[in-house]
Order: sequence, then C-alpha cells, then structure tokens
Amino acid sequence: MNKIPTYSICNLFGTETCTKDFMACSLKTFLENQSKLIMPHRHSFYQLMYIAEGSGKYTVDFNTFDVNPGQLFFLAPGQIHSWNFSDNTDGSIINFDESFFTSVCYNPHFLNEFPFFNSMTQRSTTMLKEEIKEQALSLFAHIKQEHEADSDFKNDYIRALMLQLLVVLARACQPEKSNETTRYNYTLLRNFEKLIETNFKTKKLPKEYAELLYITPNHLNAVVTSTTGKSAGELIRDRILLEAKRMLVNSGQTISEIAWHLNFEDNAYFSRFFKKYTGVSPDEFRKQQV
Repeated sequence: MNKIPTYSICNLFGTETCTKDFMACSLKTFLENQSKLIMPHRHSFYQLMYIAEGSGKYTVDFNTFDVNPGQLFFLAPGQIHSWNFSDNTDGSIINFDESFFTSVCYNPHFLNEFPFFNSMTQRSTTMLKEEIKEQALSLFAHIKQEHEADSDFKNDYIRALMLQLLVVLARACQPEKSNETTRYNYTLLRNFEKLIETNFKTKKLPKEYAELLYITPNHLNAVVTSTTGKSAGELIRDRILLEAKRMLVNSGQTISEIAWHLNFEDNAYFSRFFKKYTGVSPDEFRKQQV
C-alpha cells in the first residue's frame, strides 16, 4: 500500500520560498497553494489553524469534525489528517517546527507542555472563546504581519508573540473551575498522559503508571475518571489503538510486525485486542483506509 506522505514546511513551499522553521499566512492562500493536502497526510511540524469563515469536514487521527467559523484546530507532528473545506473557507494558519522554539529554549519538550499538542483527552479542535477572541485574533494578525515584514530581530519578536498566543490558548483550554482539587486533578492527568506517551508500548497496566506517579492505582483511576469520564486503562488502551491505526495505514509492515512493535505476545492476541475495541480486524481496518 502507498505510504501516507509526511511534509515539512520546506516540502510545502519549495526550496525557493522555504523558511526553515516558521510560516504564517491566510488560510485561503494556504489552501489555494496546497490542494494536494486534501488527501491524508502528516506533518513534521506543529500547526495552528483558525477558521474565520467556511464549512466542511476535517479528519484528525481517524476522528472527523465538522468545520465552523470560530473554530481552532491544533496539530502536532505525526498526526494523520485530511480535510474537505468549502470554497469560501478562510482564516489564519501558522506552521512552526520545534526548532523554532528549542533553538532558544532550554526545555527540549517545551511545546508538549501545552495541552492541545500533547493530550489524549483534549480534542484536536475547539471553538475560540469570546472572552479571548479579540486578543487571539490580534495576535494571529500581528504574527502574520511580522512574518511578512523584513525587520530586525524578526524571529525573536515572532517567538515572543507566538509564546503569548500559545499561553492565551492554553489558559482557555484549562478547566473552568480553579479550586485546588481541580488543579491537582488536571496536573495529575497531564503527568499521566505524558507518561503514557513515553511508555505505552511497554507499560499497559494502570498500576505501572500509578507506581511512576507515586500514587495508588485506585487513586489514579478515580482522578482520571472524574476528570475525563474514562478510566485510566481506557486512556492507555486508546493510545495503543491510535498507534496501531497509524502503523496500519502508514507502513508496509505486516500485522505480526506491528504486533511485535507494540509488544503484544503474538499476532493473534494483537488481532483480538484490536477487533474487540474497534469492531474490525487489523487487516479489515487497513483495507478500509485504502
């Protein structure tokens, strides 16, 4: 089967117009110049997309969302996505590599601290809240304007504006309640998610993560369930299934090789696991995506 393509910022715009680690433009301009991207693909960079007008469908990691004005989409590297937008769709889009920040940031995992770039419970989209809309859209416009200018300290200024935009959006994604219990639960959930992302191939039981978090399995499950509506085991399982789906559609590996990569005992056990929670076998799922 054909491998789903992975694009860098340079791939999108060609070497003559390539900016190594950052670009910002109107969504309409981007869509007019990147018609090939309606097919499933993935990026090696992060992306913020704001929908000012238009409609359609947007699929991210096998979940399809309706597109409406006022909507924000967040993409992290590696997420498989495609879209079918109406002809009048417009807004703003910002693409940036991790290196754009890490070149001046001590923390190499800086961007993963933002919930919309590293969260299994945060949807890949949200409606821009009215209380931050004016500020956020002003920052989008200011970033685009600065990117198109030829000013001294251009990238440094863009980094400052981008950091402000990311913090504004992250605060808007936080739970509305601000009591100590809610803050503790949210922090614990984020730490749990980060541990899953690092260990899901080798650790599949909630008790293994509870040990890493220095809490009991029951406490971990209670916090996760109260915060997300899902059990701790479900979050672990969802991440394993997402990786399995990505590998099934993006590699020529056999089912047995994928099962081995995800540390299942054998191909049969992996196939039973996959079908139990998706309703189809790995092979059937792969054929559906062709």
